[in-house]
Amino acid sequence: QVQLVESGGGLVQAGGSLRLSCVASGGSFRNYLMAWFRQAPGKEREFVSAISWGGGSTEYADSVKGRFTISRDNAKNTMYLQMNSLKPEDTALYYCAASTRGMSRDVLAYRYWGQGTQVTVSS
Repeated sequence: QVQLVESGGGLVQAGGSLRLSCVASGGSFRNYLMAWFRQAPGKEREFVSAISWGGGSTEYADSVKGRFTISRDNAKNTMYLQMNSLKPEDTALYYCAASTRGMSRDVLAYRYWGQGTQVTVSS
């Protein structure tokens, strides 16, 4: 069973950047499809981005495409989300998640979740 811990969130002005990290332990990181989701107050958790086991395949929500970049370093058991040109609507609690299934944007496809890191973008 893998444990996930996110970090890197914070308060940033619109147009700024943040890099989120997700460190995995307790499992074989390279065996997991990894993803970022986010949840704003009063809204459902939504898909942000996902990356395949080896990092060769990625997917992005339309709302972040061209602004966010997902990556992973299997030697460090770590996944990243570089977020540029941040907007107030990006404000949310950001979660990393792991799955042993194929690429998916469905919350239900992910078995393991971190506790989340807060990202707040001021206008």
